[in-house]
Amino acid sequence: MNNNNILIRLRYALDLKNQEMIEIFDLGGMKIDPLKLGELLTKQPDDKDLMRDAFCDAKTLETFLNGLIIFKRGKQEIKPGTTPPKPFQITNQDSVNNVLLKKVRIALSMTSDDILDVLHLAGVYASPSEISAILRKEGQRNYMVCGDRYARNFLKGITMRYRQD
Repeated sequence: MNNNNILIRLRYALDLKNQEMIEIFDLGGMKIDPLKLGELLTKQPDDKDLMRDAFCDAKTLETFLNGLIIFKRGKQEIKPGTTPPKPFQITNQDSVNNVLLKKVRIALSMTSDDILDVLHLAGVYASPSEISAILRKEGQRNYMVCGDRYARNFLKGITMRYRQD
């Protein structure tokens, strides 16, 4: 699953309008115009030779996710004596799905049980230890890479939970 598809699915799942998307990118620290947003929200082919300039890179996706946290929960004040968290955690394409689950979980104030419920809505059954391993810091002993199956079904479950008509 490429980053454009993640952005498109998140937008649909959370029922975000274009103006809200622009505001979220702005909160994340990236100025984006409506034309560029339209290009980012266009499905991109999986074939790398056919990709256009509007491919959503990891930094753009993570900027959106950081802005989504601020949009949903408000800006967090850094307490004196603490170090601020790293704004960018995506180190390679394998870590995109892990960071997606972590940041959406924070933005929507979800617990690990909520993630299990969302996956269950999408028809995927995972154990609490699998979710715990996915949410761990990369490099930690029990860290597990989140596959596309979990990420895709997580977004599907979020859609089912938040867009019940």
